[in-house]
Amino acid sequence: MFPARGEGKGQMDQLVVTSKSCPDCSNSMPDTAAFCPGCGRSMDAPERLPEKVGFLTENIAGALAYLSFIPAVIFLLVEPYRSHRFVRFHSIQCLLCWLAAILIACVLRLLALVIFWIPLLGPLLLALVATLSALAAFVLWIVLIVKAAQTEMFKLPWIGNYADQHAQTDHVG
Repeated sequence: MFPARGEGKGQMDQLVVTSKSCPDCSNSMPDTAAFCPGCGRSMDAPERLPEKVGFLTENIAGALAYLSFIPAVIFLLVEPYRSHRFVRFHSIQCLLCWLAAILIACVLRLLALVIFWIPLLGPLLLALVATLSALAAFVLWIVLIVKAAQTEMFKLPWIGNYADQHAQTDHVG
């Protein structure tokens, strides 16, 4: 209990602060805390167990969809995966990421043809852009796999909204 400030009369009102504890690390915190100060776990949504889809759980199927475009296509064609919204969302987002990566690679390749002719600076700039692009793609790939494995509907800008829109609609078949 913490005393509140009195308003001119010198009275001390008492403020009651209730607390809760984190289910992961048992650290105490105020009831209004959004994240645990000890471990950083979100306190907003209760954690739910992944559903079973076919012989895989939904988080494993969602993570597998990002390994390449082949599992994503298979999950969109085979029941019960294609009728499960979580797996369908990650499969569609994976395919859209592949499409975006191919388009970006084509644009960078065309740009490289022009930049390469700049003496000395051109090849160095191309090496820097290629390295940063590959690193960004790798980090994005890891983040998508981890978020799907955590049963999270992690949406990428533009691509994620489109994937979510199409994952919500009933599939044809």
